[in-house]
Amino acid sequence: MQNRTILHLDMNAFFAAVEQRTNPHLKGKPVLVCGNPKGRTVIISPSYEARALGVKTGMNLWEAKKLCKNPILIECNPANYVAVSNHLIEMFTQFTPLVETFSIDECFLDVSGCQRLFGSGKDIALKIKKRIREELDITCSVGIGPNKLLAKLGSHLKKPDGLVIIEPEKIQQVLENLPIQEICGIGPRITEKLNKWGVYTCGQLARYPVEILQKMYGIVGLHLHDMANGVDDAEVTPYDYVEPAKSVGHSFTLPKDTFDREVAKKYLLQLSEQVARRLRKENYKGKTVHLIIRIPDFTTFGQQVTISPPKAGLDEGVEIYNTAVRILDKFNVEAIGVRLLGVSVSNLICGSQQLSLMPEENRRQCLIYAMDKINDKYGEFSVTWGRLVSGFKQNNIISPAWRPHKNIRFAFN
Repeated sequence: MQNRTILHLDMNAFFAAVEQRTNPHLKGKPVLVCGNPKGRTVIISPSYEARALGVKTGMNLWEAKKLCKNPILIECNPANYVAVSNHLIEMFTQFTPLVETFSIDECFLDVSGCQRLFGSGKDIALKIKKRIREELDITCSVGIGPNKLLAKLGSHLKKPDGLVIIEPEKIQQVLENLPIQEICGIGPRITEKLNKWGVYTCGQLARYPVEILQKMYGIVGLHLHDMANGVDDAEVTPYDYVEPAKSVGHSFTLPKDTFDREVAKKYLLQLSEQVARRLRKENYKGKTVHLIIRIPDFTTFGQQVTISPPKAGLDEGVEIYNTAVRILDKFNVEAIGVRLLGVSVSNLICGSQQLSLMPEENRRQCLIYAMDKINDKYGEFSVTWGRLVSGFKQNNIISPAWRPHKNIRFAFN
């Protein structure tokens, strides 16, 4: 794949920037977007004013308050961020159909075939940055390179509102003294192990014997060697392409640790309903339920149960919940406590939806279908089980792995 021009666009402090755009009085102030500000939560997106004080994404709220004395706390508003993200995608597709969403605030664009229309990669980047400022009043950093790996690196090198071009002939020069952890895909564990071998920079990793890397990491070792040399043949996948799901799951950190089994089961029911809704929306059923439990000292436990035939699969919240409770019942909630719960369903079967011939089962399926239609129109949990109605706040944090759905759009004003 020669002569490619790839752009990586990374919105700067996206959630916080959208909140400042929505409420101009917040501009220039330390804004912290989080979960429930009155509960136990982490920072999802600090504004650059807060980042200047040392606040980082993923930091606990109490830690952030030590660094930022008078922050403005704003609860996460997913629908607003999705609306802006969809607007961005529509803008990008006016330049090229090859737009891949890496996350809600990051996109790759392959502009190799449209430069006769819109100019060089730099010209296109400047046009897009200008439109984002004018239409959305937010900023982004752009990296331009011959592949996705280098384009993403470029956007990371200069923030906020940066533009970095990594030319093919300068790849070795850029990577030579770059710390290996700066490359997307090299995480803390691999970094720690490579550091023990005396490998700290991409230049050192590029010269490290590939045979040893392959022996230690298998095919991943070959991939590490390619990354250190700036090699990446991955294509830009259009945003409306959806890979078949391997599992569907949700997790939730409780507002406070609980030692009450019934409270834990209430959260478990909500999570099971969220998972079931996603399964039905994508026309999946699953056969394996996996429960994750994190206790107050942050130790995490997990166990799974696979249902037996003749059941075709699970796609109802109560069924998933009942299976998960079987696992929870093996855990001494009262003695140890629960900090976080997670439920996922795997071993998926696609396209297995059909109405039952049994009257009672058919009635139940029609009821769930009607609930889905109402919740699609009026919002999650507008109609739900009575047990979840009173005194229960739903999880309102958008997934970092969010992808747009080609049939779902939020109104943008």
